[in-house]
Amino acid sequence: MAAPPPLASNEAILAAEQAPLHKWAAESEWNAPMEPFTIIGNVHYVGTKTISALLITTPKGHFLIDGVVPQSGPQIAANVAKLGYKMTDVKYLLNSHAHMDHAGGLAGLKMRSGAKMVASAADKPFLEAGDIGHGPSGGVKFPPVRVDRIIADGGTLRLGKTILKAHLTPGHSPGCTSWSMTAAGKTVFYHCSASVAGQSLKPEAYPGIVANFRATFAKTKAMKADVFLANHDIFFDLHAKRARQIAGETQAFVNPAELQEFNRIMEDAFEQRLKAEEAKAP
Repeated sequence: MAAPPPLASNEAILAAEQAPLHKWAAESEWNAPMEPFTIIGNVHYVGTKTISALLITTPKGHFLIDGVVPQSGPQIAANVAKLGYKMTDVKYLLNSHAHMDHAGGLAGLKMRSGAKMVASAADKPFLEAGDIGHGPSGGVKFPPVRVDRIIADGGTLRLGKTILKAHLTPGHSPGCTSWSMTAAGKTVFYHCSASVAGQSLKPEAYPGIVANFRATFAKTKAMKADVFLANHDIFFDLHAKRARQIAGETQAFVNPAELQEFNRIMEDAFEQRLKAEEAKAP
């Protein structure tokens, strides 16, 4: 059986890649260039200055997580090549969540790689519509991308000896998905996100957002990670760690306490935000 056609034509994808950045995307340097590098083992950073994209390499093919904004596809592909790898060897294209600044470049990366797109059931409709429809990026459209495979909580993907495990951590989006794996003997955890990010909690930006956030905070408290990664530079001190790594600190990204510290900070911020919105509600 032939594969279903793409949801966005090559012409539409290329036009989106060449379109001017939204003012707030430019101001936040979402598509500002950054040299790719190896974080640890077979985990590599191929994203932009402020938004993450990860390449996980194996002899059997590669995983690529997140696509940043629509204009970032060419830069991510170039970063993959700079590290000596081929986009056509990417077998699985993954997403943390369906906001434009993390899903916008996925269609272009799928076009270049032919990889299978994997995402949660709850975020699938947004990815295939090219618009999450609510929150700060609601209504900001991006090239839609067809989801080839749904991943459930605890689901795994394997290439050779490398196994990625999906952890559904909803709140920031209904289908927010974090990913974990082992690299160089260390547990690596890529957090989908736990920030409210301008979404309304009262009234709820989407039904169940408050319960989702609280369930995610509780779930994350039981997790451990040696290497904590996140999808915005500010959440995991990307540039300071990279500077230390360049200076010779080979374990710059290893900090077993960081995941729980991040979870505590995000939970406190969420509860304060919810309290403030409830106080203003009629």
